[in-house]
Amino acid sequence: MQMVVGLGNPGLSYEATRHNAGFMVLDLLADELGIDFNSSQHQALIGRGMVGERRVLLVKPQTYMNNSGRAVAPLARWYGIAPAEMVIVHDDLDLAPGRMRIRPAGSSGGHRGLQSIINALGTTAVPRLKIGIGRPQEGQNVVDYVLQPFSEDDWALVSPVLLKAARALRFLLEGGELEEAMNRFNIKP
Repeated sequence: MQMVVGLGNPGLSYEATRHNAGFMVLDLLADELGIDFNSSQHQALIGRGMVGERRVLLVKPQTYMNNSGRAVAPLARWYGIAPAEMVIVHDDLDLAPGRMRIRPAGSSGGHRGLQSIINALGTTAVPRLKIGIGRPQEGQNVVDYVLQPFSEDDWALVSPVLLKAARALRFLLEGGELEEAMNRFNIKP
């Protein structure tokens, strides 16, 4: 079984915000795969399905971003999923809007949701797919920035990347190698 985790915050007030890029990608992937988020387990909305012969678990933690590990680690233990069999999808301030990057491991880069997962799993060796949201303008608070919807200009850059991210995840779920996915789907500046 493989697990794809999209990070975001629950509730309608956060639905279209920059910080919910992970949820947005998972919703696109679920639609493409015909998987419904029809149950709740370990503080997460989950969707189960098949991609070819492979069982897939799509996860949207409902713990709020900074506590994502509280949902992800118990689900991983429950289903016997190793960190290498996961992909975490999240927003990234250090990537410009319109960019995306797949990585096999590494630090959280200051992303508190990812750090929560790293802490809960006890490893940085967790594949991730980062969606660029860019940095706020000088003087603008980072928390306020990530909790705002994309500007029209940024949305024009980000929306095609969300679709490309869903395609990259499908490629991985269909058995594609992580390194090949990085070569095929990472968007260079």
